[in-house]
Amino acid sequence: MTSIRHRARMGEAEKVAAVLPTPAANGGALSLSRAMWRVAAARVTGGNSVRLLVDGPETFGYMLELINKAEKSIDVEQYYWHHDEVGCGFCDALEAAAKRGVQVRVLVDWFGSAFKAVKRLKAVTQAGGEVRVFNPPGFRRWLGVLPRDHRKLLVVDGKVGVTGGIGIAEQWGKWRALGRSGAPWRDTAVAIAGPAASDLERAFLVMWHLAVGRRLTREERRARLQSAGAKVDARRAPPALVGVVEGMPGRTRVARALQLGAVAADKSIWLASAYFIPGYREVEAILGAARDGVDVRVLVPNKNDNQWVTAMARRYYKVLLRGGIRIWEWDGVMMHAKMSITDGLVTRIGSTDVNPLGVAINYELDAYIEDAGLGAAAEAQFLRDLDRSTEVRMLNGRVRRGSVEIESK
Repeated sequence: MTSIRHRARMGEAEKVAAVLPTPAANGGALSLSRAMWRVAAARVTGGNSVRLLVDGPETFGYMLELINKAEKSIDVEQYYWHHDEVGCGFCDALEAAAKRGVQVRVLVDWFGSAFKAVKRLKAVTQAGGEVRVFNPPGFRRWLGVLPRDHRKLLVVDGKVGVTGGIGIAEQWGKWRALGRSGAPWRDTAVAIAGPAASDLERAFLVMWHLAVGRRLTREERRARLQSAGAKVDARRAPPALVGVVEGMPGRTRVARALQLGAVAADKSIWLASAYFIPGYREVEAILGAARDGVDVRVLVPNKNDNQWVTAMARRYYKVLLRGGIRIWEWDGVMMHAKMSITDGLVTRIGSTDVNPLGVAINYELDAYIEDAGLGAAAEAQFLRDLDRSTEVRMLNGRVRRGSVEIESK
C-alpha cells in the first residue's frame, strides 16, 4: 500500500510537472511567468534592468548611492544589522534622507540585529523616519523566537531595489576574526530597476504591516493575487523577466520554486548555499536532474560561522556524490551567498538557504530572473568562486576534501 507520505510527495511532483509548458507550446523553453505564478504566487514582469552585485563593498556602495539620491521614499528590510562602522554609516545616510523630507521606513529583525544597532536607529525616527522591530520576544506563539524575518531588501522611490544575502555589518565589508583569512564574507546581491521594483515594495509593505500585527485585508489580498504575471509571454517580453518569491511560514513556496528549477533544467544547475541542510524533496529533485545528465554543482562553506551546519551538510555528501552531483567547499572565511543558476538563463538570488528554516519556517525573499546577460555574469562569478574552493570527491568509498578525509554519514 502506498504510504500517505509517498502520496504527498507524488502530489507535489505532479503539481510541479503540471505547470511546465509542453514542447508544442513554446519549443520546450521554460515559461518562467506562468510557472512561477502557479507554484509560488510570484507575479512576473518584463522590461526590468538587472545588475549583479558581488560582495559587501560593491553592494554597500550601490545601496548608499541610491539612498543619497532618493527623492520620495526609502524602504529598508534587514535581518542582520550591527552597530559597527558599516551599520552606523547606513544609519547616518538614512537619517540625512529623512531630514531632507524623504519617507524613510526601516524594518529590522529583533533576533538578527544587535540591540545597539536598533538603539542607534532612533536617530532616524528623530529625523522623521519610522523604524519597526519584527517579532520581539513576548508571551505569544513560540514566545517570539520563530518565525524570523530573514529578508534583506532595499527599495528606493519604488523604482529600484536591491536584494540578496548581504547584511548591514562589517563582516561583509571589513575584517572579522573567523579563521585566519582577513577577507570579508563572500556574498551576492542583485539590483533590479523597473516594474519588479514595485513588487519588491509591495513585499516590503506586507512585512511592515505584520510587524505591528496588521494583516492584509481581503481587498489587498485580491489585488496581490491578480495573475497579471501569468500572462507575460517569455518569448516576446523585453528582458529581464523578474519574479519575486515571498517565502512565508508553512507555504513552502521557495521549495516548490527550487523543485521547479530542477524539473525544468536541461543543461545545468549551479547552487550556492551558506547553510545547506536540504530536505528530501530538494535532494530528490537535484539527484533526479543529475541522473538525467544535468550538470549539478553545489558550493557550500568549509569554515562556517555556525560550524555545526557544516557537519550537518556533510551528512548528505555521499548520497549526492554517488548520484553524480559535484560539491565544492569554499576555502575563504565564509561563503554566505544564496544563489542558483539554471541553464545559464534563470538566476535565483535572495535570502533563502536550502534548509528547513529558510524553506518552510522563516520569512524570506528571492528574485528569480530570466536574463541571459545576468545568467552569464552569475555563471562567471560561480566559476571564479570554484577556483577559490576545494572539490569534495569520493575515493574508495571515502569522502575526501583534497587529500583530507572528512566525516560523512
